[in-house]
Amino acid sequence: MKNVLAVIGAGGMGEAVVRRLGSGRRVLIADLDVELLGRLERQLSGEGFDVTTQKVDVADRESMTATAEAAAELGAVHTAVHTAGLSPVQAPAEAILRVDMLGVAHFLDAFSAVIAPGGSGVVIASMAGMLSAGRLPAEVEVALATTPTDDLLGLQLLSDESFADAGAAYALSKRANQLRVQAAARVWGARGARINSVSPGVISTPMGQEELASESGTQMRRLLAASAVGAPGTAGDIAAAVEFLTGPSAGYVTGTDLLVDGGVVAGVRTGGWS
Repeated sequence: MKNVLAVIGAGGMGEAVVRRLGSGRRVLIADLDVELLGRLERQLSGEGFDVTTQKVDVADRESMTATAEAAAELGAVHTAVHTAGLSPVQAPAEAILRVDMLGVAHFLDAFSAVIAPGGSGVVIASMAGMLSAGRLPAEVEVALATTPTDDLLGLQLLSDESFADAGAAYALSKRANQLRVQAAARVWGARGARINSVSPGVISTPMGQEELASESGTQMRRLLAASAVGAPGTAGDIAAAVEFLTGPSAGYVTGTDLLVDGGVVAGVRTGGWS
């Protein structure tokens, strides 16, 4: 029987992951947008991929649990990848916290219960989380990493006015993703599985282009100009990182984050941007 690749999020990165990793596997793609799922299923099925789709609300525990169970019904879930998320230009802070932070926590919980021995998972975080590292107090990072999922949105720190801004909520959520992956590594390890995160920089997906066209686009272009590469990445760059982390060459890698940003964070940290 074919093993299963589960991909949460049917956007540009999710599609790229399916194309990179889905050949010869049963693929479950889940998203809230049913029309998008239908179009992607028809396209990929027409190209020979073995695709099943599932509607999921990542902010809802039961919906994510049902998605993980649906993946397990297809066969042994060897790879699970979470790409779903909202950007600051798409939603207010409250929605970003529910989707980008709570949604990832639900994924880590639900798929830790079905991932096959020898399997692996990846969460798509962001360089915004890496840029937040060191700026948050240690006790805040511990709370983001270890607070039970059902209590996560009730953290007192989230009521701070400084996180009312969508951009700040996004950066906090992505840092929480990185931290919760670290905390989840032991849980996944108990099943003989691995879990890591990938932090993309500015990527030329529809979401990335929308951000570049927004008010924050000027700052993003300055960051790119100060980076080593000087240009946006592609969804394929992220899919390649996911392929490495979920493959046998990364068999001793778990609980960590892989920064794929073309050198933006390096530029910021070494004085190339101010």
